[in-house]
Amino acid sequence: MISVNADAISKEVVDEWYAEWETLREVIHAAHDRRDGSALRFMVKGIEHFEAFIAGSSMTDNAFMEQNDYELMPINGMERLRFIKMRPAQYACYRQLDELYKETKKRCARLRVKR
Repeated sequence: MISVNADAISKEVVDEWYAEWETLREVIHAAHDRRDGSALRFMVKGIEHFEAFIAGSSMTDNAFMEQNDYELMPINGMERLRFIKMRPAQYACYRQLDELYKETKKRCARLRVKR
């Protein structure tokens, strides 16, 4: 398991990361409401943003790799992320990505308390 870097999950860092997601989440939601196919490119950004945080918050400076076991990843997170990446333009995948963000934010808080 790749351990989390405690400095990388400080409240300030996580709050900034999550605020960026909230902004992007609103754009994705609006794109789904429009049903014009534009959600895909924003979802790709959201996935990249999520993966960069997971990898960047780990003790290694490697790029995100699906075969790695990250301490910060929520339960069944990698399986869920694969599902999202298979069909990122679907509304269900957007909802699942939103849940991964929420669960990761909570996991950061739990890990901060543990350390």
